[in-house]
Amino acid sequence: MMILWLFFLNVVGSVQWLREIKKRFGNLKRMESETETSLSSQSSGISEFSDEDVSLMELGSGNYGCSHYRRRCKIRAPCCSEIFDCRHCHNEAKNSMEIDPLEQHDLPRHEVEKVICSLCSTEQHVQQYCISCGVCMGKYFCAICKFFDDDTSKIQYHCDECGICRTGGKENFFHCTKCECCISKLMEDGHHCVERAMHHDCPVCFEFLFDTLKGITILRCGHTIHHECVEEMKKHFRYSCPICSKSICDMSLVWAKLDQVIASTPMPEIYRNKMVWILCNDCGANSHLPFHVVAHKCLSCNSYNTRQIQGDPTASCTSRVAEPRW
Repeated sequence: MMILWLFFLNVVGSVQWLREIKKRFGNLKRMESETETSLSSQSSGISEFSDEDVSLMELGSGNYGCSHYRRRCKIRAPCCSEIFDCRHCHNEAKNSMEIDPLEQHDLPRHEVEKVICSLCSTEQHVQQYCISCGVCMGKYFCAICKFFDDDTSKIQYHCDECGICRTGGKENFFHCTKCECCISKLMEDGHHCVERAMHHDCPVCFEFLFDTLKGITILRCGHTIHHECVEEMKKHFRYSCPICSKSICDMSLVWAKLDQVIASTPMPEIYRNKMVWILCNDCGANSHLPFHVVAHKCLSCNSYNTRQIQGDPTASCTSRVAEPRW
């Protein structure tokens, strides 16, 4: 009888053990199901966040900003604590003729600490997304320059060597260590280096070139100038560099035309034996040649971009010009 009772207890224990195993297995299956559901929910949440992020990226895009940049925020100037659309708006306002010259100043871009969202007017530390409404304040954002811009067609990039953001695509430019500026890769093998080539004012309009918003042209001599200023010079028939006086383009056709003009314009008898010394602005050579009222041709490179350095054409024809002393 005792043996049967022990056998019965063992059977009951085995059944309970099996039930416990089944229960735990069921819980495990339930946990796996809940985990899959959770992962699915999380995946859906990521998708929804991505869609929301895209929406915030586009919300108000192109509707805010100034004449310089399209952006959805304003900046608080660290120098005067006033609010402006961008640093250029600040500089234009603070350097106008109405401002006392002693109070005129530029905004130090890297020192900007506060921005104001254009949609909700929340003032906050510099960041791409508003902490209040979540809107993207600029599709292109540089935390170093504190720079925002919604117009990404400019292909902006930050140059560590220049220390500022530039446009045109980083893959299309290289930084010249001697010129200390970014230059098109199309000129990498042939550009003429000039130390700190863009760290000066434009020789025509006197705007600082290094961080200008206008297009810049690098002349054959290596000096830099605004492209629109070059075009303006051409309208007034100015084809030499305002800094070094070298020709800014191929002038061979003009020189050929001057050859014809000089050949058809003989000098009066009183000037035919008059000799002058000239300096060529293009090659730097000196030449000693007959005086002509139209132009003087360099005997070294055939350029007419020259200047008279010795010899007085109004002096007596019998007088001699002293040889230059070097």
